Amino acid sequence: MRPVALHLLTKLQINNMLAVLNTRIVLMYKSMLSAALLSVPFTSLATSQPVTLPFIAEQATIDGQLNEPSWQRAKKITIDNITWPYENSKSPVTTHAYVYEDGETLFIGFEANDPNPELIRAFYRDRDAAWDDDLVGLKIDSYNNSQLAYQFFINPLGVQQDSIENELTKHESSSWDGIWDSVGVIHDKGYTVEVAIPLRVLNFDDSVASKTMAMEFLRFLPRSERLRISNMQIDHGNNCWICQMPSYQGFEQAKQGNNVAIIPSVVLGKNETREIDGAQVDDWESENNTEASLDVKWGITPDITLNATINPDFSQVEADVAQLSVNNNFSLFFPEKRAFFLDNADYFASTLNLIHTRNIAQPDYGTKITGSKNGHTFAGFIANDTQTNVLIPGNLGSSLVALDEKSENGALRYRYDFESGLSLGSTATHRQSDDYKNTVYSIDSKYKPTVNDVFLVQVLKSQTQYSQDFIDELCDGDNCLQPEQVICELNSDCDYNEGVLRVLSKEQQSGTGYYLKYQHDEKYWRAFADYNYRDADLRADLGFISQVDFKKFTTGGEYRWYGDKGNWWNRANLYADWDITHNENNELLEKEAQTSFSVSGPLQSFFEVSVEHRNRTGLRHDKSRLDIDGNTDLFSENGVGFYSDFKPKAGVFASLYMYTGNAVDLANNRVGDKFHIRPVLNMNLGKHFEVRLRHTYEQLEADGSEVFTANLSDVRFTYQFNVNSFLRLAVIYTDLERNQANYIDDVDSQYKNLATQLLYSYKLNPQTVFFAGYSDNGYQDDELSSITKEQRTLFAKFSYAWLL
Repeated sequence: MRPVALHLLTKLQINNMLAVLNTRIVLMYKSMLSAALLSVPFTSLATSQPVTLPFIAEQATIDGQLNEPSWQRAKKITIDNITWPYENSKSPVTTHAYVYEDGETLFIGFEANDPNPELIRAFYRDRDAAWDDDLVGLKIDSYNNSQLAYQFFINPLGVQQDSIENELTKHESSSWDGIWDSVGVIHDKGYTVEVAIPLRVLNFDDSVASKTMAMEFLRFLPRSERLRISNMQIDHGNNCWICQMPSYQGFEQAKQGNNVAIIPSVVLGKNETREIDGAQVDDWESENNTEASLDVKWGITPDITLNATINPDFSQVEADVAQLSVNNNFSLFFPEKRAFFLDNADYFASTLNLIHTRNIAQPDYGTKITGSKNGHTFAGFIANDTQTNVLIPGNLGSSLVALDEKSENGALRYRYDFESGLSLGSTATHRQSDDYKNTVYSIDSKYKPTVNDVFLVQVLKSQTQYSQDFIDELCDGDNCLQPEQVICELNSDCDYNEGVLRVLSKEQQSGTGYYLKYQHDEKYWRAFADYNYRDADLRADLGFISQVDFKKFTTGGEYRWYGDKGNWWNRANLYADWDITHNENNELLEKEAQTSFSVSGPLQSFFEVSVEHRNRTGLRHDKSRLDIDGNTDLFSENGVGFYSDFKPKAGVFASLYMYTGNAVDLANNRVGDKFHIRPVLNMNLGKHFEVRLRHTYEQLEADGSEVFTANLSDVRFTYQFNVNSFLRLAVIYTDLERNQANYIDDVDSQYKNLATQLLYSYKLNPQTVFFAGYSDNGYQDDELSSITKEQRTLFAKFSYAWLL
């Protein structure tokens, strides 16, 4: 894909290409669709005539005052219907939205009255971090096709939250950041908020004169209950809420213009590292780094956007949330946080996670194109990475291989949405470095014949060629092609492991997989069944597919109760499911049944109790064979879990998760007794200072004595100066103690790790930023007498967004 070729395309050429593509797609799938299928209507509550929004050639001053004359001529919208936790009941507070547009900007003024303004919950926070506060805002389906909705919310102090809701995946991505303005003011009658959303941040079709967009205007009122108050009614029996949003028309003069953003960046850093070999600690080695980069975003047409980046700084400024990896054979998942990959990331989404861009570590360059037009959604990117990180999946565990060599990475995604509630899509990905390559092709479909039923299908095929480097990285000996031992007993030194067996073939591996799901969802209950198949040679190396060589059937259901106003509870759920998993040879891997009961009550509280029973395969006795039957033991796990969270007052969130029961000791192939607890406390001390505490404790005992005790603490202190800037200290501490006498293999009796980060952040908007900070990392094992630092870094980043 050559981005420069796009410069030669005019809007007319692109529209003609899409029209031809539309015709071919319809003809290709017409034979697949029966007349009965197409005749089933896709119903929606949003059937009323569109409301006209006024055009007013005046720009409001965004100061939170609502005192300009233009607000008197704006469309007044009443927000007075509770849609959660109750279904369409009267709001206890009065809220109005005033809406108009001037051809370039959508202006919204919110008047949120409150008889008890002293109870308003509002704190200075970083962007996208005020979801527990009082909020007003709106959702916009800019294509009016019930697929994606932009979400814009603001707390009473003007702190912004924005995200994209994806109807296909049922996920909301708060990682998306638009550039828009908002100011909030608290007063003795409640609060007011003024919002200006440039139409350039939305994707929409400007080839038509009058444009129609679906919108919902909202207020969130968090008190003893968190009330979701809307301008519309919502049928809880229809789980597509985007489909029920009313339509608004206007925007006759709305044009997106050039829509070009140029964002240069400069990164300054000093990094010091040192080698630690046993008790031998080398001197520090220092490296100074100054890098300039350039990001460009160009709206080729109002529907198609090109992103390009040269020498990008793809470092993550903020530390990931700490996760405990002990007694877990599968790789942990960490979300993407980098702006280049996040922009229009939902255009790449499908049912299975085939595109997980955190696999791309340090690219030299990247280009991306995304677009949507007349039911067509398409996206593609290429990136050249200076590293090659590949996840090697198995059925009992996964391994990560990191090669110090460049790789080429690319992905394509296309989806067409029919008006009958049917969507058809296709995904392709490719990774390649030296003698390694992986290519994936996939087709998928979502069909919703009624508001209560949905069918999901995805089929994928892969081709993979591993190089000798993978075998060398995964082999526990000198040569896994000719190992010294042929039979590898569990407690003996062995060259083999599951990871190396999955890559041993020097021939090209061809794999297939598919996913099927049906769900019926009513107001009071839902039922579902799904089947997931991945053969032994399936790989999706640009995605996050950590398990293969299995076929899994799951079925389950849920029943819901709804409380009335005045009850101490407002929602209750009873859930149960059953699943069974075999490998390709029909050998049992796991069989599980679980049930849970939850209830939502006062102080925004939530309680859940769960019970589970599982039969689970342990480790392989002979690690040189992938067989399950005759080569593993089947263990039984039984456990009880408890989770609770509540928000007893403004600025306080507390949660607690506990689990006790049997668990397989994955290091020693036996069943032990597990206890796990994770308390969380987030607390605001005044309007500006926040403390976030998260601790995980886990203990495993087996054969009458302790196996390990793990403690993981994640502590973050933030002082938010205003809506633009903060200072944050993050401290992540791990303490793992093992009983060496209760392990098969040799292990350290202790491991400690301490990572700290001090960060100052100033954001004029999501792309105009300044960061400065310090971070370090150190550890201790049996050969070190104390925690010893192995890395420390000083860094600063400047970026500025020019919008043309």
